Amino acid sequence: MESGYVTTPFGRRPMSLGMLASQQLAETIEPGMKRSKWKLFRAICEARPALGVTDRALTVLDALLTFYPDDEISEEKGLIVFPSNAQLSLRARGMTPATLRRHLAVLVEAGLILRKDSPNGKRYARRDRAGAIGEAFGFSVAPLLARAVEIESLAAEAVADRELIRVTRERLTVCRRDTSKLIAAALDEAVPGDWERMSMLFRDLVLRIPRVGSAEELAGLLDEMVPLREEAVNLLEKHIKVKKMYANESQTERHKQNSNPNSISESEPSFDTKQGAKAVANNDPIAEAQDERRQEHREPPGRRSGAADRAAGHGLKSFPLGLVLQACPQILGYGPGGTVGNWRDLMSAAVVVRSMLGVSASAYEEACVGMGPENAATVIACILERGGYINSPGGYLRDLTRRTEKGEFAIGPMLMALVRANGGARRDAG
Repeated sequence: MESGYVTTPFGRRPMSLGMLASQQLAETIEPGMKRSKWKLFRAICEARPALGVTDRALTVLDALLTFYPDDEISEEKGLIVFPSNAQLSLRARGMTPATLRRHLAVLVEAGLILRKDSPNGKRYARRDRAGAIGEAFGFSVAPLLARAVEIESLAAEAVADRELIRVTRERLTVCRRDTSKLIAAALDEAVPGDWERMSMLFRDLVLRIPRVGSAEELAGLLDEMVPLREEAVNLLEKHIKVKKMYANESQTERHKQNSNPNSISESEPSFDTKQGAKAVANNDPIAEAQDERRQEHREPPGRRSGAADRAAGHGLKSFPLGLVLQACPQILGYGPGGTVGNWRDLMSAAVVVRSMLGVSASAYEEACVGMGPENAATVIACILERGGYINSPGGYLRDLTRRTEKGEFAIGPMLMALVRANGGARRDAG
C-alpha cells in the first residue's frame, strides 16, 4: 500500500473487519511483483462467481482500471486511482451516481479494491515540483496485485469446471439422442424387449436434466443413461443376429428346394394321411382334431368360391392367449425370461421352438403369411405339445399352411383336443 497505517472510510461509512483484513493483505505484496491489468481483469471475470461480485460491479472495476496510467500494475508506478464520480460514471457506460456508489461498495466488500479517503472525502493527488505524484487519495488497486495468484488460480478452476460441464453435457446430449432413437427404432420394428419400461426410465431421466447444472449433476445423469443406451444396443444387436441366422437358414432352404423342384425337401416331407391315421390310432389330439376337421369339409365341390379360398388364410380366426397357453403349457418355458405374458412373447417363443424342432425359416414364414403370425405361433405351440406324434414338424406345418389357404383347417378343434388331453375344460371341439 501507499502507507503503512490503517485508513478508515470518510463520513458515515463504518469500518469493518473485512476492510482491515483487506488492508493487511494489501501490505503483503511481494517486491517487484507486476501483472497486466487487463489480463488480471479477465481472470477476475472468469472467477466472478467465486469472488462474489456482479457483472455490473465488474463494469465499474473496468472503468476504474482505465484510470490507471500503465498497462502493468506495480508498486513502483503507484496503486491509487482518483477519478471523480462524474468521470467514473462516463466510463462506466453512464451509470447513475447511486448505482455507481452501490457497486463500488460491492468491490470493496469483495476485497478487490480499497478506499483511501482524504480528510474531506475528495479524490485527488498531490504532486511535487517535478510533476510526480507524492500522495493520492481515492481507490487503491493493491488488493488486485496482492491476490493475483489466488485470482488466477480461481480463474483456471472456473475454466476447467466450465469445460468439464461442456464436455459432460455434450456426452449427455449424444447419449440422450442415441437412446431416444434406438428405443423408437425398436418400437417401430417390433423388436422383442421390455421397451415400455425403458421408455419410462428414459423420460424420467430427461425430465431431471437441469438447464443449468453442475458437472456432478450432469455426470450422475450420464451414469444412469449410459446403461440404458447399452441395454437398447444389446437388444437390437441380438435381434439383428437372430434375423441374419433366419435369413441364412431361409437361403439354405430355398437352395435345397430349387435343386429338386419336383419334390419337397427331404427334411420336411409333406404330411401323409397314413401318418395322420396312425397318430389318431395312438390317441394324438392334434391328429384327432384334424380328422374331425376333414370330416366337416367333405362337402360338394363348388360350395366355397375361389375368392373365399384365397382369403381363407388371412381370415383364420385367432383364439385368446389364455386358451392357447392352457392347451400348450410347454411353450411357456421358451418365452423371454421363461414366461409368456402377451402375444409378442408367444411369437418370440415360437421362433425358438421352430428352430429346435427343425422347422425351416421359409416354412415358418409361409405359415405366418398364410395363417397370420399369431396363429402360426399357436400352431408351433401345438406341434411342440404333441411333438412325439409328428415325424416331420416342418412338413406338417407346410401341410397345415396349404390346408389353411384352401379353407380346410381351423385351429379351434386342435386347441380343444389339447385342452381335453391336458385335463382342461370339458367341451366338444367345434
